[in-house]
Amino acid sequence: MDEHRGHDTVSAAAGRTEKQKQLGATQRKSQQRIQEREKELQDLRQVADSLTRSAQAAVEDSERIFTELIRSFERRRSEVKELIRDQEKAAVSRAERLIEQLEQEIAELRRRDTELEQLSHTEDHIHFLQSCQSVCAGPGPGDLPRITVNPHVSFEAVRKHVSELKERLEDVCKGELVKISQTGNMIESSFLGAHLSCDLSTVKEVHILEPRTREDFLQYSCQLTLDPNTAHRGLRLSEGNREVTWVLQDQSYPDHPERFDSWAQVLCREGLSGRSYWEAEWRWGGFWGFGFGGLGGISIAVSYKEISRKGAVDDCRLGYNDKSWSLECSPSGCHFRHNNEITKLPASPSSRIGVYLDHGAGNLSFYSVSDTMTLLHRVQTTFTQPLYPGFEVYDYGSSVKLCDLG
Repeated sequence: MDEHRGHDTVSAAAGRTEKQKQLGATQRKSQQRIQEREKELQDLRQVADSLTRSAQAAVEDSERIFTELIRSFERRRSEVKELIRDQEKAAVSRAERLIEQLEQEIAELRRRDTELEQLSHTEDHIHFLQSCQSVCAGPGPGDLPRITVNPHVSFEAVRKHVSELKERLEDVCKGELVKISQTGNMIESSFLGAHLSCDLSTVKEVHILEPRTREDFLQYSCQLTLDPNTAHRGLRLSEGNREVTWVLQDQSYPDHPERFDSWAQVLCREGLSGRSYWEAEWRWGGFWGFGFGGLGGISIAVSYKEISRKGAVDDCRLGYNDKSWSLECSPSGCHFRHNNEITKLPASPSSRIGVYLDHGAGNLSFYSVSDTMTLLHRVQTTFTQPLYPGFEVYDYGSSVKLCDLG
């Protein structure tokens, strides 16, 4: 019995040694997992703190911006009110002058009528003959200039324009609020979608608001150059490959697989994948008529490098396929095109267009640049490859130049 008990003790000890190793391995894995979870917990807290700070900054910015908007609209309201009052003052002043003139004319006519009445009853024939010539020589009723009064004149047109402005602003606000809501949902879904088992690196990128002023945009300005190997032979490059013009005489460019052989297009050398901003100055040559479809104007675009180059087909043309996005400008207006779907834009572009790209956020925005920056169109999508800025010139003599932003 003692011998059997000793054998059991040895077997148990040997079994424990093996299990002890397994237990140690399990404990090490557990401790490693604890460390990983603690690290993930720390990262989550950092992201939550970052989101809180970002949200507070967004709230403060929103309050500041809306305060500025309110002040701006107050100024505009005062300007419109002053404009209406000035027009009212000018119109009423003119009316009062006409009233005074008419009153004087009526008084004069009444005086002459009295003279005529008295003269008609005089019994002195000599006095009658002497006075009649002078009295009758004065201007009669038919000799005075006629004053035409419009009984329907009013400021109804001004009221209508202000009402239309209100409706357009409300539409813009509704559209922007939808985008703001979508952005907030994206942040929330990104944060809440980060389960404890996921890679937290995707959560650490907190959405940054788009720049607002031109100075803000210029922080992301990039130096671009046109790629001669992509230029259509009808396009002449100049200014150190920073200006393109459609000319009558074909250029002696060599054959190249990346060259557009049918559409008058050119891409830049630089592929963009971060946050970038650039401006282009365009000029209409006036050779053809206004409009698009190859007649008048230019297009400012971005494209994946894999866009086709050979043939007069949509796969090769900027904005006509799913590999490119294009703002098309002419003296008569502008519109946006992607995958050959057109979005007509109400605003007329200036001769300088600003383009802002936030590749990671899927944001592409086009601005009309003058004394102020006016948003023409914004795209919200997912970019899967670097984007190459490019241009198409629609008629002879028209040109596009990349602006030097310092």
